[in-house]
Amino acid sequence: MSTRVVVHGRVAPGFAAVAEQFEANFAERGELGAAFAAVVDGRVVVDLWAGVADREREHAWQEDTLVWIYSGAKGLVAVCMLLLIERGQLELERPVAEYWPEFAAHGKDGILVRHVVSHCSGLPGVGMPVSNEQATDGVRMAALLAAQPAIAPPGTTFYYHAMTYGWLCGELVRRVDGRSVGTFFAEEVARPLGLEAWIGLPEQQAGRVARLVRGASLARPRQGQDDPVAWSVWDNPPRFGDGELPANTRAWQMAELPATGAIVSARSVARLYGCLARGGELDGVRLLGPQTVALGASELSRGRDPYLDAPMAFGVGFQLQVETMHFGPETAAFGHGGTGGSMHGAWPELRTGFSYAMNLLQSFPAADPRPQALLTALHDAAVASVEENRPGRPDPQSVVSVSNEEES
Repeated sequence: MSTRVVVHGRVAPGFAAVAEQFEANFAERGELGAAFAAVVDGRVVVDLWAGVADREREHAWQEDTLVWIYSGAKGLVAVCMLLLIERGQLELERPVAEYWPEFAAHGKDGILVRHVVSHCSGLPGVGMPVSNEQATDGVRMAALLAAQPAIAPPGTTFYYHAMTYGWLCGELVRRVDGRSVGTFFAEEVARPLGLEAWIGLPEQQAGRVARLVRGASLARPRQGQDDPVAWSVWDNPPRFGDGELPANTRAWQMAELPATGAIVSARSVARLYGCLARGGELDGVRLLGPQTVALGASELSRGRDPYLDAPMAFGVGFQLQVETMHFGPETAAFGHGGTGGSMHGAWPELRTGFSYAMNLLQSFPAADPRPQALLTALHDAAVASVEENRPGRPDPQSVVSVSNEEES
């Protein structure tokens, strides 16, 4: 007999189709362990989890399981940058070197803050070989970037800054505020909103983290032979080499790796984007002003990354919707996805925030069918909720169990 996975959690009336697609991810799309959450107009309408958190230890995914979301972290850092912009401590049109004088080396005084947050700085990778251990020292990594030349004048090239986005933004936060970006996020974002989300995991939370697994389809970005730029972006540090994924190690989980190292619960990231989707306010907490949220989602760059071979667009750190519609059916979406398939974002016109997080890392030639199925079902339900003037209030007793207990 086939094995069926029990889905746990809650959905609001009208959102049952989301739970059905979540179960289908396991039954039909090869899911291992995952969580999906959504917040509509400040109300939790979906909070689901299922599957295996650690296959080696035979641990099931629990309500309190946390997971590494790779570049989903960039969206968290974007919120930090917007807070500094709103407070007048950082300006998009000012040179990075005004805040970080050493950065001007090798003629980089023309690189503006907006180039950094939109992946157009000309510093997509680190030129000096860096080990996975060395990569955990953000101050050192920022110093290496400050000391190297850009590969092209600012604004003239479009390369996804897979790791350097975090080190560059992290150092800007440290220079203008004095706190590390992980501490800033914890104190200025996570604490006010009550989020279980960290850039640099506290040691006492380590036992809750799901173990990541390479899926058979996980692909590396397309690289030309002897291409030093490709090497600097995708293999330095060698984070997807043979052996254990660095993201599964305590050293990486506890370090502040702001481009790729957030460890979160899906419900917390959905809550954060649910706040942004309401113009920056949730449950009486004003995180950002509406104009600042709109600035964050305003296009600063658009292009096709030569190694990912994919269209991309960016605001202030946030990915924006492109023709692949990776944020679901809503055109005015923003947020950030992560390697392997995680997807997190906001639909402002529907006042909706969502987060899909999983531990089986997969790659697909087009949009990942797992989050796409969830977001399509969520969009249909959210649109119906708005049309019927229903905010989608959840019934806390409506515990979802969409399949039988596991059978063999």
